[in-house]
Amino acid sequence: MIRHVRPKFACGQCATLVQAAAPARPIDKGLAGPGLLAHVAVSKYLDHLPLYRQSGIYTRQGIDLDRSTLGDWIGGITRLVTPLAELIGRHVVAAGKMHADDTPVPVLDPGRGKTKTGRLWVYVRDDRPAGSSDPPAAFYRYTPTREGAHPRLHLKEFKGTLQADGFSGFDGLYVDGKVHEAACWAHARRKFYDLYAAQKSPLAEEALKRIKALYEIEELLRGKPPDERKRVRQLQAGPLIDGLNAWLRATLTRVSAKSELAAAINYSLKRWQALTRYRDDGTIEIDNNAAERALRGPVLSRKNFLFAGADSGGERAAVLYTLLETAKLNGLNPEAYLRFVLERIAEQPSNRLAALLPWNFASQQVEHEQLAA
Repeated sequence: MIRHVRPKFACGQCATLVQAAAPARPIDKGLAGPGLLAHVAVSKYLDHLPLYRQSGIYTRQGIDLDRSTLGDWIGGITRLVTPLAELIGRHVVAAGKMHADDTPVPVLDPGRGKTKTGRLWVYVRDDRPAGSSDPPAAFYRYTPTREGAHPRLHLKEFKGTLQADGFSGFDGLYVDGKVHEAACWAHARRKFYDLYAAQKSPLAEEALKRIKALYEIEELLRGKPPDERKRVRQLQAGPLIDGLNAWLRATLTRVSAKSELAAAINYSLKRWQALTRYRDDGTIEIDNNAAERALRGPVLSRKNFLFAGADSGGERAAVLYTLLETAKLNGLNPEAYLRFVLERIAEQPSNRLAALLPWNFASQQVEHEQLAA
């Protein structure tokens, strides 16, 4: 139980009563405190518990919390933290290199008796593998379709290198030269892996061995500064890349043009410049796994939720995933972080909103621990 003491005083001359103001609540006129709100949000988006399951859990404990009430709370939390999510988005877009990916989101389509497919996009800034101390962050956006116009709108201010898969919707970003494409070796490898797993193809196995050699070099370079990564890659990975290119082209002449192996080889050769850009730029990664990791949570949630109730549900998810996944990237307890935010954001001046960003919360934790020691 949290007890708020509000002193009340009366003027001895005019009998006017004055009482200390009540503490602000995260949701105006709402009874839920920051801790409960944070727990409900984290349970839904990180622990993959739909609101109807949470309502059942509370019922077993003798607490009557209807699913509609929990939904209203999620909406209230989203309205509060949207400006903070937008700040994280600006931090991500200001990077010189980012990762991007998307995943389908089934959304209820009223009147048709079935669901439609929306998209959840993620843009990740994480340069820690290149020795950077810049805070990592993940920025999510929801759209009702997968049109290429959406990533172009999301990244209209971005200049630098975009690491992504071969989705054609990203192609429009590379037209004017402000954004350079860096492809993903994990996607290229997956084509050969699937073929080897299904047919035990010795040629696919040879491709996997050659790609594995490139990844072994990357293991030694994790956390090293960009200049060193570039030097070692050019010295050690460069000859392996040239050898792989020659082997792929020679193998292509020996197999059927309609075979699955030919399709796997052509996938890599058509993206060769984007696949090998990492060799000459120490800030770029060998693959797009940073974005794929950021979508693991939403994919698990999708299996439990089955579908979002409306496009607005996808938009709420994007905002809260932005905060919670960014907190995780910065080594925070997401529930403790969200509670910290909800305790303060209602009264936080807009020009000081950056103080509530995850990496600033992390630094405040360190200062608090040092003072306690």
